[in-house]
Amino acid sequence: MIEILIGILSGIVSGTGMGGGTILIFLLSIIMGIEQHVAQATNLIFFIPTSIVAIIVNLKNKNIDLKLGIIISIFGILGAIIGANIAIYMDVKILKKCFGVFLIAITINEIYSITKLYKKDKKTDTK
Repeated sequence: MIEILIGILSGIVSGTGMGGGTILIFLLSIIMGIEQHVAQATNLIFFIPTSIVAIIVNLKNKNIDLKLGIIISIFGILGAIIGANIAIYMDVKILKKCFGVFLIAITINEIYSITKLYKKDKKTDTK
């Protein structure tokens, strides 16, 4: 049952374009106790069908810049090859710390973006 809930939650976050895999890795490693390498590799399988569905929906709504997407995808494949090889040989403790730093960086960026947007909206309201 927990697998179903994790899948639904990760799928919803993935469908919104906010990185469902990040949530999935977190939930698999923390809640289910799955080793970091396995959680990250499982995320890759999860990513394929959820990405295809999100691509179809966004193509229908004309939200995708295909030229940009293709360029990023080509170099993303190269980066994925490099990253997968690095992760395979990395100690689990270091991999977890890298993932944690990544999550902290995302959090800081989101807080900064929200604060900046709030300040901008507040300036607009006072005019």
